Amino acid sequence: MSEKLRVGILGGTGMVGQRFISLLDNHPWFEVTTIAASPRSAGKTYGECVEGRWKLEVPMPEAVRNIVVKNVRDVEAVASEVDFCFSAVDMSKDEIKAIEEEYAKTETPIVSNNSAHRWTPDVPMIIPEINPEHAGVIEFQKKRLGTTRGFIAVKPNCSIQSYTPALAAWKEYEPYQALVSTYQAISGAGKTFREWPEMEGNIIPYIGGEEEKSEREPLRVFGSIENGVIRPADNLAITSQCIRVPVLYGHTATAFVNFRKKADKEELIEKLRAFRGLPQELNLPNAPKNFIQYLEEDNRPQVQLDVNYERGFGVSIGRLRPDTLFDWKFVGLSHNTIRGAAGGGVLCAELLKATGYINRK
Repeated sequence: MSEKLRVGILGGTGMVGQRFISLLDNHPWFEVTTIAASPRSAGKTYGECVEGRWKLEVPMPEAVRNIVVKNVRDVEAVASEVDFCFSAVDMSKDEIKAIEEEYAKTETPIVSNNSAHRWTPDVPMIIPEINPEHAGVIEFQKKRLGTTRGFIAVKPNCSIQSYTPALAAWKEYEPYQALVSTYQAISGAGKTFREWPEMEGNIIPYIGGEEEKSEREPLRVFGSIENGVIRPADNLAITSQCIRVPVLYGHTATAFVNFRKKADKEELIEKLRAFRGLPQELNLPNAPKNFIQYLEEDNRPQVQLDVNYERGFGVSIGRLRPDTLFDWKFVGLSHNTIRGAAGGGVLCAELLKATGYINRK
């Protein structure tokens, strides 16, 4: 029997589910043994379900082709076959909240890509390099759920990954105001250009709900555990605009920041390049060796050149310069379906396994 933990993918046929499956192919710790999706997919092999619908640039792993897909609503049946699950289900927010808690109550940890539980007070929302200590709230969540090993952890929205790491690297200079615009790839909507041809050569200046997430979620990441819940930080204000652009992968951000403590450009760049977290200390399988790269060229970062930095798990920053209204401004780039979605979830699960929260049933 394999020593790897048995993994289920809830919502395995969509783009994020496909990315989870791709990233977990030949993973040293985890093995996809169960895939669950909507009732219309249940009973078919995974290969049959995604025939003509595989959206990624890499081929579907052969190891999952003949897995018979289960109905995601058959919670007990799915949970009985796995040690933990990744969640990428496509349901209403209330349905997602309910079904993820239902799985957790079967003593099955859930690492979710969905936004439904990001503001549940005792559910940690983790960027592994920035706030791994938030996993400590899991013990309070277990008490609420009545579980011994079942819980829910989530990763933040993809739109914050391009600038929040820089703010974390500069924490000692006390950033207190940020103005951010994000330019977001169509894969963030689960689409390809084949499915969304009207996006070619087009820009849409609105993404539903995204600006609120971009403004609020970093505050929860920078928050602290108080009385068994996460209290968002109250020392930083962010305002944002989020725009859909004709790019397949990669969310770019332009950010303007004010600091309470002054620093020069060389200091700020050095803090970016030196920034490390627990994933690097633990040498987790998908931890980028260098989480943040700073690019000196005036025309970087670029999607075509930099989106796959550190296999998509790293963040690229460039064009740091003084501003006339703010102290500093910069441009950031992250891979929205790897660092920003499934890859962030996989790295979170690796962290939770390494720190004892996820183990064999």
